[in-house]
Amino acid sequence: MSLPLRIEIMQRETIKPSSPTPLALRSLKLSLLDQFMPITHIAMVLFYPRNGNDTDHLGKAKETSLRLKTSLSEALTLFYPFAGRLKDNSSIECDDHGAEYIEARIHCIFSDILRKPDNAVLKQLLPAAISDAGITSRDSQLLVQASFFDCGGVAIGVGLSHKIADTATLASFMKCWAATTRSSSTEVITSPVFMGASIFPQMDLPIPILPLDLIQGQSVLKRFVFEAPKITALRAKAISASVPNPTRVESVTALIWKCAMSASRSNLGVPRKTVLSLTVNIRKRLVPALPDSYGGNFVGRISARVEDHDDLELQGIVSRIRKNLTEFGEHYAKITQGDDISLAICKTVEDFENMAMSTDIDYYNFTSWCNFELYDADFGWGKPTWLGPVLTVELKNVMCLIDTGDGDGIEAWISLSPEDMALFESNKELLEFSAANPSVSV
Repeated sequence: MSLPLRIEIMQRETIKPSSPTPLALRSLKLSLLDQFMPITHIAMVLFYPRNGNDTDHLGKAKETSLRLKTSLSEALTLFYPFAGRLKDNSSIECDDHGAEYIEARIHCIFSDILRKPDNAVLKQLLPAAISDAGITSRDSQLLVQASFFDCGGVAIGVGLSHKIADTATLASFMKCWAATTRSSSTEVITSPVFMGASIFPQMDLPIPILPLDLIQGQSVLKRFVFEAPKITALRAKAISASVPNPTRVESVTALIWKCAMSASRSNLGVPRKTVLSLTVNIRKRLVPALPDSYGGNFVGRISARVEDHDDLELQGIVSRIRKNLTEFGEHYAKITQGDDISLAICKTVEDFENMAMSTDIDYYNFTSWCNFELYDADFGWGKPTWLGPVLTVELKNVMCLIDTGDGDGIEAWISLSPEDMALFESNKELLEFSAANPSVSV
């Protein structure tokens, strides 16, 4: 797909909650975990094919856009912090400022973009402010762009501030917004709960924040798809006495990490220590466990390490990941029942910052969007044909995993240095289990 897209902005509007936020909820304290997050956005684009045989695409677009705006206003009443503004690094001013909404026309056909999905193209389907280097804490926390194609297809681009939400919260919001758009009387919408600060209290001490520039640098971002049958074979290969039942995410993560390490070592000409950092949803790992309706940032990070003299066997790498996941769960269960929870979390963040800054360690940052049911975002015209995460800042050694549409496969968006990517994408073991950026069937 050639750049840039032919985009015509039809409308810009600020969507406010349909009902004013009660005075008692006008100021929301950020949790300690929220405070750690940089001022950036979690971003994705969802693609929906033409609905029905209607050829009046312009009239249909106006009708659809009105429905989206109306339902967005209603959804913001429940997700009221999304319509607020970041006051400082301690609270959200829930003043009903609103979410930014853009309606755009895309003068190409739907399949052009999905033939070979490309991050640079997907970024154009997001509001420009999301990837704007001048973004400030006073900007909108939620930005939406509804893009209508000449063929009748629709793409919905969403960017949500990471200061107030993780991917699980974004998934809950998308399902709520979609259900509200469908206007089904039988739909049960679970109201979100924003009480993170009561579980992870704020600190008066300076908050260490892992700046994005630690992992910024020249990089190449590519997409690889692991279909369900290939993952079944990969899981069978990863089985060992210590991990007789490796999961989809463990197996794919281990293979990607193995191939990335191999590429780095080949380019350097010497073995090198590496650390895998994997984002983990901690809601179910706390004691007591929290429901998915708890909004905000409830994420932690595990770290698995491979020393320079270690062999890069898939089974051993999976075992390291599983061991660290198990220890991570036990660790959070303990610290949430202790008195030093804030200091313990700060120590963990400081450790990760030191590893990311180290010049003698390869640091790989993995995040998984799997099992969040993002494909359930049906606005009344069916589930999305395809959806993809969007990396709005150029980062190196970053990997994002997301479910395929059938829920059984995994798509991996992988960012490496140009030198490492050249070796990584030609790795025979990687290509045995994945396909490099295949077309999306429309």
